[in-house]
Amino acid sequence: MTFRPAIATLAAFPATQKLMAAQPLDAQQVADFHRDGFLIVPGLFDAAEADILRAAAKADKSFEANAYDLEDGEGGKAQLVLWNKAGEDLWGAIARSERIVNAMEQLLDDEVYHYHSKMSIKAPRTGGAWSWHQDYGYWYQNGCLFPDMASVFIAVDPNTRANGCLQVLKGSHQLGRVEHGRFGDQTGADPERVEEALKVMELVYVEIDPGDALFFHSNTLHRSDQNTSDEPRWSLLCCYNSKHNNPYKESHHPFYEPLEKLPDSAIKEMGAKLFESDTEFWDPAADETVGASKDD
Repeated sequence: MTFRPAIATLAAFPATQKLMAAQPLDAQQVADFHRDGFLIVPGLFDAAEADILRAAAKADKSFEANAYDLEDGEGGKAQLVLWNKAGEDLWGAIARSERIVNAMEQLLDDEVYHYHSKMSIKAPRTGGAWSWHQDYGYWYQNGCLFPDMASVFIAVDPNTRANGCLQVLKGSHQLGRVEHGRFGDQTGADPERVEEALKVMELVYVEIDPGDALFFHSNTLHRSDQNTSDEPRWSLLCCYNSKHNNPYKESHHPFYEPLEKLPDSAIKEMGAKLFESDTEFWDPAADETVGASKDD
C-alpha cells in the first residue's frame, strides 16, 4: 500500500487545536503527537507576535554573520544559524515561553531544558534541500541515551511547497533510530530504510503561516525541498531534552540545567530585542555530526 502525500493546512486542523497563552495541550493533542510523531498548532503566536518575530529575524545581523552553508548535493545551499543559550533577548523569550515549555513537558512527560535553538534559512531560488533525517540521528552521537527529545518548528515566513516547507513522515518515530550517514555536507538517514518507510507511511507537507508551529519527536523522519520560489523561507526551531536524559558525555550542546520559564507576555514586552552581545554561535568544526563551510 502506498500513501499519497498529504498537505497540512490550517483548514485541516480545527480551532480546538489552537494553543492560547500558556494553556496546556489537551489530551487529544498529546495522543495525536504520540501516534503521529508530530502536532501542528495553528496560531501558536498571534499576528502581532509573528510580526515581531519576522521583523527581528530580518533585522538581526547576527544571522547573516553566523550563518553556515550546508551543500545539499543538488546544487543548493541550506543555511543554518545555531545557538545553545536561551538568553535575555527575543529568541530566549520564545524558547523559554510557558506556551512552548509547558507543551514540551506534556509531550515528553518530564521536566525539559533548552538543548539549543536554530534558524533555518532558505534564500529565494538558491535555498537548499535537507535530506531525510531524524534529529536523534544527530543527538544520539552527543551522549543522549534516549530519544526523549523534541523540537518546535515555528514559521517566520509563510512555508509553502514552492519555498521548501518541511515534510514529515507520519508515525515514523515508531521506527526507532534509523542509521545515519554523511551525504555531502549533511547527515541523512539510510536511504533504503526511508524508501521502504515511504511505501507504508503517509508523507505530510507542512504548509503553515507565520506564527504557526509544528511540534515533532526527535525520531520523526523529516526533510524539505529546495526553495524554487521568489520568496524566502525562514523558520525558527527550539529544541528540548528531558531532564532524565541528561547526556553521559560532553558535546557541543549543553548538559541539563533548570530552565527559567517566562510568561507568554514576555515576547511582546521583549519586542525586537536582538541577540545579546555574548551569544555564542555554533561552529561546525566542533560538531562531528555535520560538515559545513562558512560563506565568505
